[in-house]
Amino acid sequence: MTTLPPIAPDQPVLIAGPTASGKSALALEIAETQGGVVINADAIQVYDNWHVLTARPPAEDIARAPHLLYGHLPYNADYSVGHWLREVAPLLTAGQRPIITGGTGLYFSALTQGLAEIPPTPSGLRDTANARVATEGFEALLAELDPETKARIDVQNPMRVQRAWEVLTATGRPLAAWQDDTPPPLLPLANTLPIVFDTDKDWLNDRIARRFDVMLAQGALEEARANLDIYDPQMLSMKAIGAPELIAHLRGETTLDQAREAATIATRQFAKRQRTWFRSKMSDWVKYQPAA
Repeated sequence: MTTLPPIAPDQPVLIAGPTASGKSALALEIAETQGGVVINADAIQVYDNWHVLTARPPAEDIARAPHLLYGHLPYNADYSVGHWLREVAPLLTAGQRPIITGGTGLYFSALTQGLAEIPPTPSGLRDTANARVATEGFEALLAELDPETKARIDVQNPMRVQRAWEVLTATGRPLAAWQDDTPPPLLPLANTLPIVFDTDKDWLNDRIARRFDVMLAQGALEEARANLDIYDPQMLSMKAIGAPELIAHLRGETTLDQAREAATIATRQFAKRQRTWFRSKMSDWVKYQPAA
């Protein structure tokens, strides 16, 4: 286990890490022992329709320390890194030390490096993009992006590719060009203690497998059943890892064991992409290895 450096009681703390690594527990420990408010930096945990499947903090954790930006949006709400920054901004000066934790690396980059002020894209364009992805795959959109944008985004992440394509198509200007005009950050990295979980792959994969079984025991299947009638794979809220697999089971397309296995594989693949991103973008953060 890595020992963390001393943390000043008024110092903002950033905690990033892959899914199932234990970052929420560390955030709670710091908040409970030193004071502060835990702020969500996970793109799916903001929605109210997935609690178990997104591993949102349980009621007993929320009773031990204040938690913000968890489960506060309806399933069909639009949300982006820009929305998140606007919600986080007043919390940084609200009087309680922020402890910001999650697995959405882009949120941390935008917070500490700034976010380009890109005009919103028309909803009709998103429908066009969704239709193309459904018929041609996201690689068709990727092929139309400029080299500089391709070099900056995660080209394995369909959501990032589609977002870049929408920006280019709507504004006539590449995403990379907008990023070059980025304003100053809300919270410079130098003013924080930035922690990133640097976990062993086998250790994490084992936790992922065990956690999905725990989620099923806690009611993940019932949660999926509650979302069955409103399920739309294009909605951001429905991109919770495990949701498509459990929905497929409820529709009679797979057995529960097949859904469990597929969800576990999807979670491991997602965690691998997260770890690759963190190691590339957060090389100057404090590396933290939790106890086995």
